[in-house]
Amino acid sequence: MNQKTTSFLASIGLVLTAAIWGFAFVVVKDNLNYIGPVYMIAIRYTIAAVVMGLIFIKKWKLINRKNLLHGLLTGFFLFAAYLTQTIGCKYTTAGKNAFLTTIYVILIPLISWILYKKRPAWYVFLAAVLSLTGIGLLALGTCDTRGMNKGDVLTLICGLFYALHIIWTAKYNLCGEDPLLLTLLQFLFCAVYGWILAPVMDGCLDFNVILNGRVITSLLYLGLFSTMLCFSLQNIGLKYVQSSLASLFLSFESVFGVLFSVLFLHEHLTLRMLVGCILIFSAVLLAELKKE
Repeated sequence: MNQKTTSFLASIGLVLTAAIWGFAFVVVKDNLNYIGPVYMIAIRYTIAAVVMGLIFIKKWKLINRKNLLHGLLTGFFLFAAYLTQTIGCKYTTAGKNAFLTTIYVILIPLISWILYKKRPAWYVFLAAVLSLTGIGLLALGTCDTRGMNKGDVLTLICGLFYALHIIWTAKYNLCGEDPLLLTLLQFLFCAVYGWILAPVMDGCLDFNVILNGRVITSLLYLGLFSTMLCFSLQNIGLKYVQSSLASLFLSFESVFGVLFSVLFLHEHLTLRMLVGCILIFSAVLLAELKKE
């Protein structure tokens, strides 16, 4: 398989990841009615770590001090992103939560510029602006656009942590890190961080709630699909797709989030939302240009 084909398949995987994450907005919003946000994160990452650890059981033999340090740092960025996003979702609308999270699309090339002193190509900036504008039209077209609240602020902070997670994951992949092993360690550390903080932030866990069929189904979706499968696809994708371009593909999660709300919540697709789709599609095409 040549490099071009590999890059194309990795890009498809990133778009699939965005679709699964888009539906996860619906699942998370519903689950917050039953379980605390930190326990939700701890359980979903425990499920992901256990199942992936069993599937790739031979990977445990490859763990060394360097792997652990990389997993510790990137796992922290990932946990902090999900913590601020999930708590933020309690205090703002799902549409604003989805839109504001995608600030990482802009932050990635800017932070990378600061860290590596390498200015991104002009089309990356233009594509990022087009993508954010389109996502804004889509997400904010169906939600309350009143002033910023603490949920909005937490979601913006979440975008910063997502950007750091993507940048450092891409960096370690380029250094020869096994993407699946790194993903497994990120899950493990996210679960550990969650179980440490959950009793402090959410109080005691009501096990009767965990036995609820609806909650079990939701947590399995979040743990197996939205976490284990998606982050495996993301981290593999980051090995073969430029991080700035990968972030644009991943930003489609809010697009899918709005589309799923139309399908499952019977919301209307307005002209503003349609314009947003066109802008985002244009951004992806622009980002795929191979010239300065």
